[in-house]
Amino acid sequence: MKTAELLARLSARHPGETEYLQAVGEVMHSVEHIYDEHPEFEALAIAERLVEPDRVYTFKVPWVDDKGRVQVNTGYRVQFNNAIGPYKGGLRFHASVNLSILKFLGFEQIFKNALTTLPLGGAKGGSDFSPKGKSDGEIMRFCQAFMTELWRYIGPETDVPAGDIGVGSREIGYLYGMYRKLAHENTGVLTGKGMTYGGSLIRPEATGFGAVYFTERMLADGGDTLEGKRIAVSGFGNVAWGVALKATELGAKVITLSGPDGYVSVPEGLSREMIDYMPELRATNNDVIAPFADAFPSEASFMAGRKPWEVACDIAMPCATQNELDGVDAALLVENGMRYAAEVSNMGCTPEAIEVFAQHRIPYGPGKAVNAGGVATSGLEMSQNAMKLNWTAAEVDARLREIMGAIHASCVEYGTGADGFINYMNGANIAGFMKVARSMVEQGVL
Repeated sequence: MKTAELLARLSARHPGETEYLQAVGEVMHSVEHIYDEHPEFEALAIAERLVEPDRVYTFKVPWVDDKGRVQVNTGYRVQFNNAIGPYKGGLRFHASVNLSILKFLGFEQIFKNALTTLPLGGAKGGSDFSPKGKSDGEIMRFCQAFMTELWRYIGPETDVPAGDIGVGSREIGYLYGMYRKLAHENTGVLTGKGMTYGGSLIRPEATGFGAVYFTERMLADGGDTLEGKRIAVSGFGNVAWGVALKATELGAKVITLSGPDGYVSVPEGLSREMIDYMPELRATNNDVIAPFADAFPSEASFMAGRKPWEVACDIAMPCATQNELDGVDAALLVENGMRYAAEVSNMGCTPEAIEVFAQHRIPYGPGKAVNAGGVATSGLEMSQNAMKLNWTAAEVDARLREIMGAIHASCVEYGTGADGFINYMNGANIAGFMKVARSMVEQGVL
């Protein structure tokens, strides 16, 4: 496989889809050498088939706001690959949503899901609708209108959406309610559901918990532990909250949180009171973090318009959005003594940042491995729905920790170099790719 030629053809076919092309390039460069060792991959055009989604649904979503005015948004579902199981991936409601972002997320989801050891394919969807500033009634009407278009293309054995940015338990409830009404059935067609109608315990915390479990294994490879480590975290939503909760429980100190307005520094680490305040803050403001410092003036300080990566730390864990940590940030982190990077957001680090980590031999865990705990627990929710039962929080957490351990082991197996250094990005990409590619070979040309 000549990756440069593949990317050139893809770029000509999909001009301007920068996020999607970036994600494809990262994976295909990682797997190029092992791809060439399997002539059956080339013979069956596995790369060419894998980088294009199976199908993309695009639809208008008309809805009525509280003033009686008709609004129109665009909805999407990218069903990327189902070679190892039903399509699985979140729905994102955010003004920034476009086809390039959803294709990048769906492509990443293929390999993330493959790493979980669960039979799940890759997909992503959403809309350029933003829940910010909308009433509950407006959000309900939008979700119902969105599902009216989507429901025909999903199902418990076909495509199982979940939440993502802008889609929390409230939105999942409205979406599921409309699906149930239209399909005339109660099934596990969405994950992240409420506990009264088929949800799983610790699902809101799962992405953050899983990220900490993976990071714990990274440190253990270096003969280290989380005890006393200073962790710089970005964001303050569910993912950052889960990271803060579990990392603090395991003895680390989370010393930053951030929003689009800047970041807060908490030199002594977040207290349990501060961690418990995070969901409340998220629910009562438009994503800004400044009020956090106002709530804890003696322990936290707010830095307007700046990133948390300027703070000296042992571990950096970006938890907000794609490309949030760039090469300049990475160089500053390394200069200030950072020793591990664990990417919790999807493609949170730019290629330049990843290159800085590689140059300084900083262990870097890519998002498709580090943040797989969320989709893993969604898969566990699907299992519980299929069996018509609920596991305890301890049971779900134990299974999550086991899955994250297996993901880490796969990264080590495929990513350890001759000098013993573990390239987690290559390991994750190759492990996920090999599982999907072999499955595609065994099933023929479809």
